[in-house]
Amino acid sequence: MSELPPKTVSQLLANWHAGDREALNAAIPLLYKELRRIAHHNLRQERPNHTLQSSDLVHEAYLRLGKQDGVQFKSRDHFLAICAELMRQILVQYARRRKAIKRDGGFRLTLDDTLPSKTRGINLLALDDALDELAKLNPQQSRVVVLRFFAGLSIEATARAMDLSPATVKRYWETARRWLEREMKET
Repeated sequence: MSELPPKTVSQLLANWHAGDREALNAAIPLLYKELRRIAHHNLRQERPNHTLQSSDLVHEAYLRLGKQDGVQFKSRDHFLAICAELMRQILVQYARRRKAIKRDGGFRLTLDDTLPSKTRGINLLALDDALDELAKLNPQQSRVVVLRFFAGLSIEATARAMDLSPATVKRYWETARRWLEREMKET
């Protein structure tokens, strides 16, 4: 199947918001490759023997997306950003369940500007807690981290998804990274 232009995807998403349940079913195959890329990006940073696969993460996000009411997607990038956030929530819930079963969940991720990075590892649960705190202080900076780190979006794609300038996204990214690293050292 040839990929439809982003305008067509945006129209399908707008139709879904307007109540056409089949529009989401039509949009997902057009975005599936990109959704798998986001899922793979997230899982590549997880422990090697993680039981979730990229397709599992995409399918779980799709199920959760289908339960969302009132979400209006501004664009294809905005849709992908929402899916990235859902995937992050799925991985955090998975980690919390695993940690409840086993004292040390063993989830390690890296938070660096070079995505993905092989530098200092950080705990997914600690990152999620720190992101919640950051969201209370500055929701946009928290969102930039989610889009850059969990979705693997570039500065430019993040700017489009958030309707911000690339310079603002870059500034938010740098500030949020420093704040998160400092917060996580304290825990």
